[in-house]
Amino acid sequence: MAAILPQRETLEVEFKSDCAKLSDSDLVDAVVAFANTAGGTIYLGVEDDGTVTGLHQAHRDYTRLAAFLANKTVPPVSVRAELLEEEKEVLAIHVPKCRSVVASSAGKIQRRRLKADGTPENVPMYPFEISSRLSELSLLDFSAQPVPGAVYEDLDPLERERLRQLIQTYHGEVTLLELSEEELDKALQLVVEADGTLLPTYAGMLLLGRREKLRTLVPTAEAAFLMMHGSEVSTNETFYLPLLAAIQRLLDFVQARNPEQEMDFGMFRLSIPAFDHRAVREAVVNAFSHRDYTRLGRVLVRMDESGLTVSNPGGFIEGVSIENILNAQPHGRNPVLADALKRIGLAERSGRGVDRIYEGSLRYGRDLPDYSETTATSVTLFIPQGTPDKHLVSLLVRQQQRTGVPMPLNALLALNALKQARRMTAAELSRETRIPETKLRATMEHLLESGLIEAMGTGRSRVYLLGARSYQDPVKYVRQTDIDQLRYPELVEKLARQKGAITRKDVVELLHLSSSQAYRLLQKMVREERLARRGKTSSVHYTPVEKPGRGG
Repeated sequence: MAAILPQRETLEVEFKSDCAKLSDSDLVDAVVAFANTAGGTIYLGVEDDGTVTGLHQAHRDYTRLAAFLANKTVPPVSVRAELLEEEKEVLAIHVPKCRSVVASSAGKIQRRRLKADGTPENVPMYPFEISSRLSELSLLDFSAQPVPGAVYEDLDPLERERLRQLIQTYHGEVTLLELSEEELDKALQLVVEADGTLLPTYAGMLLLGRREKLRTLVPTAEAAFLMMHGSEVSTNETFYLPLLAAIQRLLDFVQARNPEQEMDFGMFRLSIPAFDHRAVREAVVNAFSHRDYTRLGRVLVRMDESGLTVSNPGGFIEGVSIENILNAQPHGRNPVLADALKRIGLAERSGRGVDRIYEGSLRYGRDLPDYSETTATSVTLFIPQGTPDKHLVSLLVRQQQRTGVPMPLNALLALNALKQARRMTAAELSRETRIPETKLRATMEHLLESGLIEAMGTGRSRVYLLGARSYQDPVKYVRQTDIDQLRYPELVEKLARQKGAITRKDVVELLHLSSSQAYRLLQKMVREERLARRGKTSSVHYTPVEKPGRGG
């Protein structure tokens, strides 16, 4: 099937006129820009407005052209070219997104971007953008680089003492407390040695830098807190502080505005905060840990009536997206900084801090955290504020008392999906929760054993629904299960009238029942003279029965 020519240029589409033979350098530059951005396709023989004007004779040998482009790019970019069937010849050059920074053999490094009017352009890639790109690709740890112009004395002993106190508070690596100042700095890679002199790394300056030096040496170390009441700003604080102090200040701001509700559970009481403390801490720490320190901007925490928003410069790192954020392998933009925060105890040691953020909402029956406003240049997390589901909280607390362990994240995601959709197959649950079916089935079996969910049918037609224990109001449970079962004959009869005749397989697919359950339902409807059985053995089918007064 012939490829369809796009209607306009985008970040992944470029039209190039070839009437007068596009110069080699322009073509190479276009390939380099695509490779350094998101990949895409160059349509050679098309004007900027989409008019097809045809391919120059010199570019018709596209196998040779692909080899030429590989020889003119460093590292070589392997493009795929195909001739399109248009009124006039058009060559589509498909450029892959590369996992390194690509230059032309002449030394030019370019990338693509969108202009204010939405049209794309190729622009030079500046040194700080090269560092940012390498960090996204996990090829450069910016936080491990020495800070130009910084000296060891720029690290603040008071901040080092704060670090030691945090290790004790958050149960970090206690062996770090036994080290001297220099030993501690080296163990956490906060310094590097050059010609016998210790020089602070970006991780070192961010964590321990003197406040008067931080703004000069690391101008991107900015943070802010914003509190909104409707359209009115009640608090707006911007500051340059060492990272540990900045995290604590932001957490203090949130804590002072984070009301709690009390719940009784027999012998003890549980305080339910508007925002889970651990989730907030992970969100703030993640913002500092994974932000792009080559970009100007700030870590911003914003609170309003709808919820809590945490944003930071720098998009998701390569391989991470909104769709796979709960399943992607943990890796960060600043490994040395992230490792230090884990060893201090501030960050989740498994690297799965995002799990704690989701758990912080799900364990109270609230809406899921939302990353939908994330772009290529910034990550934005929104944690909705909502009324906790006290019955669900009670169930989860009692389940933890029985098992001795908290409910796993996958189980919480499955319960949340069933709460929203009432009943789902394993395939539907897998799509909704983005948990692979093989892992999900084990989760569902554990939930079945706990009585929190129930199942109907077998095999791939099996459906799951919340169990009686999961409903505070028994009427809602009965409404979900029994009313649906009372409607089964009505639905089957309607299908039979639409199709003229149905089989047991049709009923299984319609109602997600097992084959034996479908058979019993059909026999019941035959006895009630709502269906008539036709045929024998493998050809058995059922037709609707016309009753007096019903048109036929």
